[in-house]
Amino acid sequence: MIGRTLAGFILSRLAGGEAEILSVAVASARRRRGLARALLNLHLGRLAGLGARAVFLEVDEDNTAARRLYHRAGFEEVGRRPGYYPHGSSTAATALVLRRDLV
Repeated sequence: MIGRTLAGFILSRLAGGEAEILSVAVASARRRRGLARALLNLHLGRLAGLGARAVFLEVDEDNTAARRLYHRAGFEEVGRRPGYYPHGSSTAATALVLRRDLV
């Protein structure tokens, strides 16, 4: 929150020492200002504090901005899901499965 306005959020789940980030969102008016990076760093610290040893997420291979964010945060590609993200009438995009260890 910035003031009384929700500027972004991260949604994840945690089980058995592993976490999965399900969604990262930043309000369009607040993008390109480092908010996603700050949220992600804060969230990863929180997950580590809750006992997560590894974090996974999936990202559309065509989402360059998100891929750059996750790469800079130390995530590495560990798998692919071809045809995972529908793109209207065009061919569905591949989801990249990323992982970052927290220990």
